[in-house]
Amino acid sequence: MSTSAVETHALAENVEFTDNDMVVSLVDGRKVTIPLVWFPRLANAARSQLEKYELLGDGEGIHWPEVDEDLSVSGLLRGNH
Repeated sequence: MSTSAVETHALAENVEFTDNDMVVSLVDGRKVTIPLVWFPRLANAARSQLEKYELLGDGEGIHWPEVDEDLSVSGLLRGNH
């Protein structure tokens, strides 16, 4: 019997913020919660700046133009900070 790994390509569809966390909703229904302290630029940004994000590609990345921060969804899922 042979098995093969199923490769999934996670894509973001929405980003929300609590006082301490960023919550990234993925198109497959998962939600990833990440502490803002992992990303000092985001942690120090105003709420209005955080809410002005852009999804890159089909949701492969997230960009905050006013904060000059870019994050990849795959990096977030790997726990990169």
